[in-house]
Amino acid sequence: MESVSKYIKVVLIAGMLACWGATAVAQEYRYEIGGMAGMSMYMGDANENSLFKGWNPAAGLIFRNNLNFRWALKADLFMGKVTGDTKNVENVFPGHAQTSFSRSFFELGGQMEFNFLPYSDKFAYLNTSKISPYMLAGLGVTVAPGKNQTFFGINFPLGVGVKYKIRNRLNLGVEYTVHKLFNDSFDAPDSEGFNLNNPYHVQNGLFKNRDWYNTLLFSITWEFGLRDGRCITN
Repeated sequence: MESVSKYIKVVLIAGMLACWGATAVAQEYRYEIGGMAGMSMYMGDANENSLFKGWNPAAGLIFRNNLNFRWALKADLFMGKVTGDTKNVENVFPGHAQTSFSRSFFELGGQMEFNFLPYSDKFAYLNTSKISPYMLAGLGVTVAPGKNQTFFGINFPLGVGVKYKIRNRLNLGVEYTVHKLFNDSFDAPDSEGFNLNNPYHVQNGLFKNRDWYNTLLFSITWEFGLRDGRCITN
């Protein structure tokens, strides 16, 4: 019985040393929560090329689950505004019609993030970094109330960003994301009269323009949820 007890102690000590030497210890926080603010921009029939045209305010909440130094799962809930005007665009619409629009929208989304550098302010022996560029991709739901036409659709976000740990548990970030929609009515809050919901009456195909919106958001987050002591993979 005594030999078994000694064996268990040896195994536990060896496991702790292996965990320490191979990866990291438990002094790392798993979750982040915070806020974000910035701007949102529309792309569609009234703006086909400019990534920053017609910016409007956007703000929301962010939650992140840091799986390890490289990978994180992020959820966000935010609102923004988009505007557009056909007055100065090169497109010629049927009957030389012109229109403009303005609408607010809400997004609930989730993304997977990949840090290009192992992100942490600890464990220097693992070559961690307090600053890291990252990329993200995921899935979201967009809802935009309108005058008589509410938009509801799925969006696919794809973006890049940079995060910086200004001190233990406190992070700053900035990210630019394009949100691809699979519907052409995002820029048509009013269904009456001429609008940008399929203005060329194309049923489907290459020339049927789908709508996008882009966001540039600055964030500040606070870490919580101390890990339970198991190894943290790099």
